[in-house]
Amino acid sequence: MAIYDKLRLYITGNNFYIHAEDPLVKELLVIDRVTCNASIVQEEASRYIPSDAIERQIYGILGVVRLIAGAYLIVITERSKIGEINGHAIWKMDKTETFSYLRIHRHLTDAQTEDNNSYYSMLQFVLEEYNFYFSSSYDLTHSLQRFHTASSEFNSMGLFERADSRFVWNSGLLRELSGLVGLQRYLLPVICGFIAIRHGSIRSHGFQWSLISRSAALRAGTRYYMRGLDNEGNAANYIETEMILEYSRNLCSYIQTRGSIPIYWSQYPNLYYKPTPLILTDDSQQTAAYSRHFDEQLYRYGSQTAINLIDNKGKEGLLNKKFEWAVNRVGFNSVKYQYFDFHKECRNLQWHRLSILIERVESDRVNYGYYHKGATAVGGDNGSSLRIQTGVFRTNCIDCLDRTNVVQSLIAHRTLVEQLVQLGVIAEFGVLGDQLENLESVYKEVWADNADTCAKHYTGTPALKTDYTRKGKRTINGFIADGYNSCIRYYKNNFFDGFKQDSVDLFLGNYIVDGNEGITKPSPLRVTQSRLYLALPLLAIVSVAMVFIMLLIPPEDVRIQVGQILFWVLIVVASLYLMFRNGYEFVDRPRLVQRNGRIP
Repeated sequence: MAIYDKLRLYITGNNFYIHAEDPLVKELLVIDRVTCNASIVQEEASRYIPSDAIERQIYGILGVVRLIAGAYLIVITERSKIGEINGHAIWKMDKTETFSYLRIHRHLTDAQTEDNNSYYSMLQFVLEEYNFYFSSSYDLTHSLQRFHTASSEFNSMGLFERADSRFVWNSGLLRELSGLVGLQRYLLPVICGFIAIRHGSIRSHGFQWSLISRSAALRAGTRYYMRGLDNEGNAANYIETEMILEYSRNLCSYIQTRGSIPIYWSQYPNLYYKPTPLILTDDSQQTAAYSRHFDEQLYRYGSQTAINLIDNKGKEGLLNKKFEWAVNRVGFNSVKYQYFDFHKECRNLQWHRLSILIERVESDRVNYGYYHKGATAVGGDNGSSLRIQTGVFRTNCIDCLDRTNVVQSLIAHRTLVEQLVQLGVIAEFGVLGDQLENLESVYKEVWADNADTCAKHYTGTPALKTDYTRKGKRTINGFIADGYNSCIRYYKNNFFDGFKQDSVDLFLGNYIVDGNEGITKPSPLRVTQSRLYLALPLLAIVSVAMVFIMLLIPPEDVRIQVGQILFWVLIVVASLYLMFRNGYEFVDRPRLVQRNGRIP
């Protein structure tokens, strides 16, 4: 069941009125701004809505959130069309507006007003910094295979009702409205991630190629505050990537997944460039979480090939050993394990050695296949499934970003060529560029853009190594860009990600704001910092300043001046040592959701 594509929002002092821009629709969604109750009224808009109402064009209801000042309605006010998939329009959310149910907030204290503004800024941060996509008629939360092999009863359900909850980012925001009768055509599921739709032509054969990355909402967050698995087996930074090919009423789909190393581990920031991972030592809990994760993966996708790209030494080596231990300990028959030390194998720019891994997993790629539905009427569901995908590659590196994206793009490349050959678009296997002028470059650009978007959500910067994805080789500019982005990542991960994690938790409904915060309940936003938080950085800054002053002042006695400089240098070193020794006290930490110790 499609939802309303265009809506009109009418605002009065007492109510929000939402009306579909369809002359055949004789109903209104009415939300009482005082009681917060919502209901469907069977009336024509012109007769029911007061003439003095403020009118807005909107394209969907993102949901309702409750802050200290009460409820807020969030609606989509601007969108841009990405393209169409199987005749259904796909949109990117460009702008939203947030309306308070209450017209005035005089009941709040000054401290509550400040906290309410902080919560509001968290919501706006997610809405502005993350990429959200939606469709009023196409289910973006499900792959083509899941959708087309489902029952007719499932397909007749509303988009939000049947959506895969793993990928619906506004599920918490729609919680208040989803339980009401008759609102199915107003409930718009929104995904977070990346979508690109491109057109190509070979020998007069026109086709469309799309890439969809769906970020999971179940364990979403930032690079260092979300690692490994939770108690239900959900992996951090879990992303399902689907490649779709449309040609002459044929639909092809290919799925890959990525997710954090599937064991219990954490890596909280502590001022070090690469904090030491902490691994839970309870073997029974490790195997239980690992089993729950792959039980679900096997149920949803079939056979699994887990590709592990982390280093075999250093800090990553600790995780590698524990991952391999879990693989051998549990021993799933349908889970294959492929280890490839990306950095070691490709050191000194030997990127051609990636072919070793790709050839190693080629038999699995062929055996798993891809989904193919033929003779499909445009926009319809007729046609038969000619083949299905029976397994997926689950790839990970330490962040599941840079190395992971390179490998996934190479695996998907082979499948795309196979699909084009199978459909008769190209004559034989080979490099796409041999028979198409720009598809090869377009393919690389899209996968690089996908890497940048996923990386920005998780780390705050574009991905590393995308020069290889875009150009097929490493470049000097690529090395410079990687160095710059690595520095930005260090700063954001240590001094900004606490706020970012809180923003995501608030948006997803992992934290519910209590209206009594600041009155009968303490506010989690008001945390007293340790004295070290201000004293040591201030001492270090003063000491550095004194060193420069000593160097600039002409010395009366060189020995005395050298002694003074050494003294202040010693103070700098001591201050920095104490800061790094107590690094966790100096980073920006989440305040809303208190996770268990250092193992989330």
